[in-house]
Amino acid sequence: MTLSTCSSAPQEATSAPKPYLVYFGTGAEAIYVSEFDPASGELSDPMMAAELPRPNFVAIHPDGEHLYAASRIENAAGEQVSVAVAYSIDRENGALTRLNEVDARGAGSCHLNVDATGKMLAIANYASGSVTAMTIGADGRLGEISGFVQHEGSSVNPDRQQGPHAHSVNFSPDNRFVIAADLGLDKVLVYRVAPQTGSIEANDPPGVSVAPGGGPRHFTFHPNGRSAYVINEMASTVTAFDYDAAAGSFSELQTISTLPEDFDGASTTAEVLVHPSGKFLYGSNRGHDSIAVFTIGDDGKLTPVDRTSSGGVTPRNFRIGPEGKFLFAANQKTNNVVLFQIDQDTGRLTAAGRELEMPNPMCVRFVKR
Repeated sequence: MTLSTCSSAPQEATSAPKPYLVYFGTGAEAIYVSEFDPASGELSDPMMAAELPRPNFVAIHPDGEHLYAASRIENAAGEQVSVAVAYSIDRENGALTRLNEVDARGAGSCHLNVDATGKMLAIANYASGSVTAMTIGADGRLGEISGFVQHEGSSVNPDRQQGPHAHSVNFSPDNRFVIAADLGLDKVLVYRVAPQTGSIEANDPPGVSVAPGGGPRHFTFHPNGRSAYVINEMASTVTAFDYDAAAGSFSELQTISTLPEDFDGASTTAEVLVHPSGKFLYGSNRGHDSIAVFTIGDDGKLTPVDRTSSGGVTPRNFRIGPEGKFLFAANQKTNNVVLFQIDQDTGRLTAAGRELEMPNPMCVRFVKR
């Protein structure tokens, strides 16, 4: 397909392709792509890689040759359905070629991930509160639905927690479990998986709860595999856990606010990530419109360092670039992605002087060429 530009700004001159492609899922009608050099921070203007209704989150296959998107499309009966869509990646120019799509068997698909072997995809369905598993073929195409779990229950907030709302799915470092954060239940649920067959079933113990009304949204492991963190959307907090990899179980260490003590406005959180060095954790505030920075102690506990403006409104997602030198903050409501430099000693963020324009950016992912 022919790539089309997303910005009226002039293209940067390049003598050679940059070593990484950066893909952006959006709340609009397309997936976008830029080129990125993690050593220099050079970043090209975004181009349209594929047209697709509301590709809000994307995931990259371990082979770097395939991309998967969560989308909501209209079927033959005129009904809106959630699907997972598979693409092949042209690593020369970033273009995406559609391979196939599979119904997610749930409503409001909002997050997805591929396991470490590239044989299984898991997808979180927010509106219906479920998790769906699919097999992935050797050619990158999505196969049949291989597993499905419907969450049940509610929690204390009558407006947002009358039922389950699965908000993210992450594979454990050893690829034995899928961790599903459910905002509606105030639970982080654990499922045993078998990527060869794509099966998924409840673990024993089945998971861990956060404080009532917290609303767990996104989840991340520490590089050491012994600590893990969930960001609680409704309470604007991060909960730190000790992780027992053998049992697939969590025990709470700490829950800490992402907001300044003197902030009294409305705000929710969105994304949480640990720096590749394992020294820092970042979380995004929507309302305060900032990226919260914490240091991580040897015991896994967090200490606040800073809160830096995201350079826009509603930082729904962010991603730390390869080599850990830069952070990309995707501001959904101001249609911009802002590049920040990361201080390797303190974790603090400084605007790098580069900003991309695109409609409703919601997700950032990297592919090595």
